[in-house]
Amino acid sequence: MINFDSVTKIYSNGTKAIDDVSFSVKKGEFAFIVGASGAGKSTLLKLLLREEMPSSGSITVNGYSLSDLRPKDIPELRRSMGVVFQDFRLIDSMTVYENVEFALRVTNVPSKNIRRRVPYVLQLVGLADKARSYPYQLSGGQQQRVALARALVNNPALIIADEPTGNIDPQMSYEIVELLNEINRCGTTILMVTHEHRLVREFGKRVITIRKGKLDSDISVKGGAL
Repeated sequence: MINFDSVTKIYSNGTKAIDDVSFSVKKGEFAFIVGASGAGKSTLLKLLLREEMPSSGSITVNGYSLSDLRPKDIPELRRSMGVVFQDFRLIDSMTVYENVEFALRVTNVPSKNIRRRVPYVLQLVGLADKARSYPYQLSGGQQQRVALARALVNNPALIIADEPTGNIDPQMSYEIVELLNEINRCGTTILMVTHEHRLVREFGKRVITIRKGKLDSDISVKGGAL
């Protein structure tokens, strides 16, 4: 699903944000990426989403070689994954249903498929009774569930979660990761970036640690280095 091969990213100001990083995430895995602020996590995500290009090395995501990807094919790459952000990125003027529906409409999914898929995904994340509500009427945890529903609605094989628990309380944080865990059990690959070591310990998944732009450690679910 994801392969980083000797990837280095140096910005124009000379900052080396990622330094010779190599790792792979297989189909069906759940992996955490952890690291302190400034470790390089954000750059790694930008590389995955093809918002940035590596200075050297190669990246493959969902079968796409990102270095060879033509600009017109970048939207297709991004549609092959679901992305959940820390700040939710919901549209305030749209209801919960419309926010999730929008992710399908922009890809020209037929209306009959939308009417079937959106209620199903809202039920999956426990928000079937909030379909007509607006984001401002929801708690932070509920808003994050809407963002997760939006990421899921295209049935992607890969979900990338960028600090999805950063703006919600500890109990809701656990519930969001448990929901991601359930989605993973259904076969979806999950890559979650977080600084919350408590959650990482709680769920016992693979942990990839980035420190000062380098791969510091890669520990499997059984506690052994990969």
